[in-house]
Amino acid sequence: PPTLYTYPENWRAFKAQVAAQYSGALLKIASTSPAFTFGHTNRSPAFLSNFPLGKVPAYQGDDGFCLFESNAIAHYLSNDALRGSTPQASAQVLQWVSFADSEIIPPASAWVFPTLGIMQFNKQATEQAKEEVKRVLAVLNQHLNTRTFLVGERVSLADITVVCSLLWLYKQVLEPAFRQPYPNVSRWFLTCVNQPQFKAVLGEVKLCEKMAQFDAKTFAEMQPKKETPAKKEKGGKEGGKQQQQQQQEKKEKKKEEKKATPAEEEMDECEAALASEPKAKDPFAHLPKSSFIMDEFKRKYSNEDTLTVALPYFWDHFDREGFSIWHSEYRFPEELTMSFMSCNLITGMFQRLDKLRKNAFASVILFGANNDSCITGIWVFRGQDLAFTLSDDWQIDYESYTWRKLDVDSEECKTMVKEYFAWEGEFKHVGKPFNQGKIFK
Repeated sequence: PPTLYTYPENWRAFKAQVAAQYSGALLKIASTSPAFTFGHTNRSPAFLSNFPLGKVPAYQGDDGFCLFESNAIAHYLSNDALRGSTPQASAQVLQWVSFADSEIIPPASAWVFPTLGIMQFNKQATEQAKEEVKRVLAVLNQHLNTRTFLVGERVSLADITVVCSLLWLYKQVLEPAFRQPYPNVSRWFLTCVNQPQFKAVLGEVKLCEKMAQFDAKTFAEMQPKKETPAKKEKGGKEGGKQQQQQQQEKKEKKKEEKKATPAEEEMDECEAALASEPKAKDPFAHLPKSSFIMDEFKRKYSNEDTLTVALPYFWDHFDREGFSIWHSEYRFPEELTMSFMSCNLITGMFQRLDKLRKNAFASVILFGANNDSCITGIWVFRGQDLAFTLSDDWQIDYESYTWRKLDVDSEECKTMVKEYFAWEGEFKHVGKPFNQGKIFK
């Protein structure tokens, strides 16, 4: 299928992903290695020959058709209802898409990036950004006074783009007191993010409770390590003078470089920092070392026959003390409509759990057909408890499922593991035919 190259949690890519959810356009997301490694794949000659700027998101169709720039990709993946079905409506959609880029993103970045530790804090710039955000919210609040959506009577690309542009603001800094004067904006924002098409991509969006602030320690940790300066030379006055001169030259050079670097470059560095993993504490650090090497099992599962090689390897090496096996079932089967949308729910959850991959494996299956389906899965986690509770980042989706820990030595567990890993069998506990499966590895 057509591929969207991006890094996980890229709000620019979300625009295209949500548009595809509404239009039904097929879209494969390549955001993790080996399919895509940010900072590596997008610098390769092959990638640059299709996307000369090396920026993501980047779209490649089955027919080789390539697009860069997130607004163009989102537009291409939309249908007429999203683009605006009259010349007036499509012009209004374009108006709000441009508004998001020129009026929301600059102040939002200036205010939010320092709170994420990826840009130095500047009090004057932050205060100015806050005022600009107030102005933007006032314009939106006035416009939404008599409207449910930005253009027309239903969600359009205007709503998708503006919501994604406001996402970091709502998650990081727009605390209740700050957003209180703009009730129409918050009502509209919550209406949008709770639509199933938004939810499939964004998960549960939690509004900020307390305005995030700049933290110098986090900022220092996020900076690339600088080389240790050379020790001062002992050289009397002459040596000292020479050193002063060198330092002065360095300062001048730095000033020149800073002048030459346009704001766009800085924004790119921020994007890159956003994409790089913050040095977070390992949520599994408290557990003893295990003899079961998950990566080795995954290699067998990916490259060799499941029933004759991977499964025997799994049971021969499985560490009962260090790992546990769970059955999951989606709690709202009545909400599942089209199969591709149900599958996007699974894929969305997998993407948001990206940093759990090292310590988990899952086979999640969609059973049944359009408007009559259910989602169940088998998960293998490090430790004896549900892994989702160990990190705030992993808690978006798991409460939409019921979880049951399996007795590793029971026949039920052995059968389920075999059927779910091989995607074949009776699946007696389900009562619907196998539709398609997804593997988390």
